[in-house]
Amino acid sequence: MLLGLVHVNMGAMSRPDDLVAAARAAEAAGFDSLWAGEHIVLPDPQVPPSPMDPRDPGLDSLLALTWAAAHTTTIRVVTGIVILPQRNPLVLAKQVASLDILSAGRVSLGVGAGYLEPEFRALGANFAERGAVTDEYLDAMLALWYDERPEYHGRFVDFAGIDAHPRPQQHPIPLVVGGHRAPAYRRAVARAHGWYGYWLTPDDVATSLAGLRAAAGRVERPAELGELEISVTPRGRLTPERAAAYAELGVHRLVPLAGPSSDGPREAVEAAVAATAGL
Repeated sequence: MLLGLVHVNMGAMSRPDDLVAAARAAEAAGFDSLWAGEHIVLPDPQVPPSPMDPRDPGLDSLLALTWAAAHTTTIRVVTGIVILPQRNPLVLAKQVASLDILSAGRVSLGVGAGYLEPEFRALGANFAERGAVTDEYLDAMLALWYDERPEYHGRFVDFAGIDAHPRPQQHPIPLVVGGHRAPAYRRAVARAHGWYGYWLTPDDVATSLAGLRAAAGRVERPAELGELEISVTPRGRLTPERAAAYAELGVHRLVPLAGPSSDGPREAVEAAVAATAGL
């Protein structure tokens, strides 16, 4: 069982020293990855389905991961997740490629289509067509990263006669798709190296895995992507019994919170290591 640590950019982890402490504790314990989520803005006052109080601190995911990468040497840094249709794809491509260079090839890009309409509205982003925008933005970013002469012509992105260097160190940058609905399952199967489910019970994971299997029956998975890697942030405190239940379902990586309840990052790391010992 692989282990990651999520929300290294939120709450107490938004303080520079605490973020570094969390990153180093996870790396020392053998975790393979650090994950940073995002909400650029939040509804005020908080209304469902918004997951956070608008005054809860949360650093920009890419800046937080850059800070974490600068204070570690081997652990991967993952956007878990970037809300892709809220970002300019060329700017994001430059940011991710830059972080891949600065981290010596340790970046994985996790993306999602988003779900908070007030956030989209405030940013001037396309909520109604966010799934189609997500797919097109991914295509545009890949063209900018890997094509000798980048060019893309779509409904939402259109460019030619440009280039951007340095290109990423990795070829390809691993792509992770987050989300618990049919379009996310389709996107993960068709084009991603991994799928990420957030705050899920084992029963929730079983439902999502069924959705992924259904998607695999409808869309072709390119052979070069290999097996779809399943990463899950478990709902509630992680115990050996619950960790075993996730493992039995086929989860490859558990990604617990950096500081659940009143615990700090070291306590979270130690608890995850203890819960997964022997898996």
